[in-house]
Amino acid sequence: GDFDAAFATAAVHVDATYTLTALHNHPMEPHASTAWWTGGDLTVHDSNQGSTTVRNVLAKLFAVPRERVTVAAAHVGGGFGSKGTPRPQVVLAVMAARHTGRPVKLALPRRHLPAVVGHRAPTVQRVRIGADAHGVISALAHDVTTQTSTVKEFVEQAAVPARVMYTSPHSRTTHRVVALDVPTPSWMRAPGEASGMYALEAAMDELAAATGLDPVELRLRNEPDREPDSGRPFSSRNLAGCLREGARLFGWEDRDPRPGVRRSGDRLTGTGVASATYPYLVSPSTATAHAAPDGTHVVRLNATDIGTGARTVLAQIAADALRTPLDSVRVEIGSSALPDAPLAGGSSGTSSWGWAVHRACTTLAERLRTRTGPLPPEGLTVRADTAQEAGKESPYARHAFGAHFAEVEVDAVTGEVRVRRLLGVFAAGRILNPRTARSQLIGGMTMGIGMALTESSTLDTRSGEFVERDLASYHVPVNADVPSLEAHWLDEEDPHLNPMGSKGIGEIGIVGTAAAVANAVHHAVGVRLRDLPLTPDRLLPHLHGLPDRQS
Repeated sequence: GDFDAAFATAAVHVDATYTLTALHNHPMEPHASTAWWTGGDLTVHDSNQGSTTVRNVLAKLFAVPRERVTVAAAHVGGGFGSKGTPRPQVVLAVMAARHTGRPVKLALPRRHLPAVVGHRAPTVQRVRIGADAHGVISALAHDVTTQTSTVKEFVEQAAVPARVMYTSPHSRTTHRVVALDVPTPSWMRAPGEASGMYALEAAMDELAAATGLDPVELRLRNEPDREPDSGRPFSSRNLAGCLREGARLFGWEDRDPRPGVRRSGDRLTGTGVASATYPYLVSPSTATAHAAPDGTHVVRLNATDIGTGARTVLAQIAADALRTPLDSVRVEIGSSALPDAPLAGGSSGTSSWGWAVHRACTTLAERLRTRTGPLPPEGLTVRADTAQEAGKESPYARHAFGAHFAEVEVDAVTGEVRVRRLLGVFAAGRILNPRTARSQLIGGMTMGIGMALTESSTLDTRSGEFVERDLASYHVPVNADVPSLEAHWLDEEDPHLNPMGSKGIGEIGIVGTAAAVANAVHHAVGVRLRDLPLTPDRLLPHLHGLPDRQS
């Protein structure tokens, strides 16, 4: 379409710029590696999100055949994207081990992480929305400016969600990136979507205020029939259901829409809502399934459990496909010596690995069913490869969706913001394990609270290094910051995904949280702040002039 013309003639306009500082992954476990050489063979124990990738990189760097390199990552204490590719410590450990002829262990101190393991790039985002008097969007533009390093280009794809979310016959998205002498940015949980949906959903809240519409109703009025960018039909899209169910659970209908009116003493209370989306991603994977004569089964593949419960859910998928008790299945993961599998990232792990596991186990079950006579002493093994199916482009637009609702309390004297309640409702295909799913969703939502209120990073203009290099100065949320946090989901049947019917859930929890919290802060104080995080120093100048209203 023609955005400029449509925006110029729209009855209602929103034109706002939102900024985010750099944010850092800071997994609890440091980036650590132990390496040793045995003859020409290399063995590495490394904290990473995909040891197949690490093996391939090390083999190339040190001119060693891949079959002579083994990288193990049996248990990983968090990654959030920063361990998605090899980091300096693993290369240095291998170099030192070759030089000394002895095993070498190397762990990066936390103060080194901001500079060398990636971070969420800072962004400046301008969002313009044109709509009619009823709130129906006719024009939408999302323009992003971000930075990368002079070493490697990485672009925070923050405007991409604007191509998915709402009906707009005239739309435009742009990304501009500047190469600077700064540390190289990289993946941080929900890269692109987390940053971009903050700006888009804050702008939608501003549009709701400009049109006098309820923010939930505004979003419902702009539900697209097809994916706006591609024109493809959605395989499933239950954002409307998430908004309606979230509003019911949260008690949204009791909300006084007027900003800055709920006050008790020095405390101002407000509520906010925001939508969330994350694409369905899947990669080819291989796996083997083995049946032993004693009735037990072993599933092998190089998946990685970074704290998400991969072993648990893969064992469930295997047991269901084999139609056997769960305790008869053992899952072996976390080593490049196992069948190749993609890394744990992009909320794609379970869908990618599970597809290969499901195929291997289904084939094994069929062979066992049709087999006559006992199994041989070595058992029976089946190998599966999903390259053909998982690598095929789908005619459907496949995304997970969600809705976040937040209630905050702002201290008018100190400027401190507290999240009193945070509720998320999600539509992410079939939920394979409710316990591990809830853990991932509330983990993402907690990170969203940090993004909105506490996490901030600044560059030293002399050195180009980040100043906040420990957990004393880089403030992540703790238990006291999340008194009431709930994650729910809708039952969603989607036949256009994989044999399990699952979408990713690892990242969608963070995507809409920051906007919901920021929108709630606006509702509490009646002032729109567009620069995250909403720390007391940013709020205080706008609070001291507020009237002392009592409720």
